[in-house]
Order: sequence, then C-alpha cells, then structure tokens
Amino acid sequence: MTVGPPGVGTRDKDREDSDARVIERSWDEPELFAVLYDRYADAVHRYAARRLGPEAAEDLTAETFFTAFQRRHTYDPGRADARPWLFGIATNLVGRHRRAEARRFKALSRLPVPVEHEEPVADRAVARAGATGVRRDLAAALAGLSARHRDVVLLVAWAGLDYEEAAQALGVPVGTIRSRLNRARGRLREALGGSDPTAFREADAHA
Repeated sequence: MTVGPPGVGTRDKDREDSDARVIERSWDEPELFAVLYDRYADAVHRYAARRLGPEAAEDLTAETFFTAFQRRHTYDPGRADARPWLFGIATNLVGRHRRAEARRFKALSRLPVPVEHEEPVADRAVARAGATGVRRDLAAALAGLSARHRDVVLLVAWAGLDYEEAAQALGVPVGTIRSRLNRARGRLREALGGSDPTAFREADAHA
C-alpha cells in the first residue's frame, strides 16, 4: 500500500472524525487511512529526524504508517487519539537503529561550538551531520542514556506525549514512565551541569 495525503475529494467528515473513527472506518474503506497520514506524518517525521537524522527519517516515517496500516484492525477504538499508537510504532522502529542513533548523538556532541564570524562554517558542519537543531551538550547527554530512558524522555519532550500517552506508546504502566523519566532527568541534569534537562523541549521546538 502507498500511503499519502488524502485526495482532493476527501469529505469534510474525514477531517472532523476522531483518529479512532478514521481508523475504524478504514477497516472497510482502506483509503481513508490516508487521513491519519495527513494529520501526523509531519510530526512523526520531525521526531524520526531528531533521533536518527534527516536521511533516515523519510524511510522510518513511511514504515511507521505502513506498519500502522497493517495493524489498524487491532487498534482500540476506545482511544480517540492515535498519536501514542503512532509514536509507539515509530519508537519501536527506532529501536532497530540503536547503534546508529547513539553514533549520531555522539557525533553531534563533537561538533565545534559556533563562534562569532564563523556561523557559515558552523552551519555547514551542522548540516553535514544532520543535526536538526540538537545542541551538542544535549546530544552528549542523550548519548549517555540507556535506550529505555532515552525513549521516555524523547517521547515526552519531542513527541509531546504526556505520561499516560507515553505509557500507551511503550506498552508499560504509567508508574514505569514516571520512574524512568525521573531517573533520566537526573542523569541529564548531571550531564548538563545542573541545567534544566526539560528545557530542550522549547529550545529545539523548531528543529
């Protein structure tokens, strides 16, 4: 299946339905699943690009929605918002590239710090590394986290999920999310010299 934005003929009702209703309707009308792509593909792509770089983001985004389409019959219609489900799929797919993600963050942590009058050089270096707005100090701190702690932090900070949504995405209890996030924040705070480890949600919001 090729998943893409809904066509010109998409009815207004398709855009107004909850995510769950769109998925439920797509059980009998598969083409309607494209509405979900139209709603969330950009957000999933940004999340994937921050974690794996822009080169891999396109493929991971496509694979996320293809996997979601294949699993749409297993979706719980009682959950109106499909974002946790989609970001959970994306995060599981990132899990296949753990080494690449760790190498990426380590590479970003070694980028030269931009200095005055040398911005073009720094910009070129960032572009070559596919930095997508991740600061070098943050990259180094993220590289030092375990995979499960990094998943929780980035689902909350970059995907914008709350604790319950992150728990849905990862298939774990909310208490586990709270525990992992607290531990990850402590480690990030230590690695960042005591600065607020959650501030990067706003600082990198336009990455």
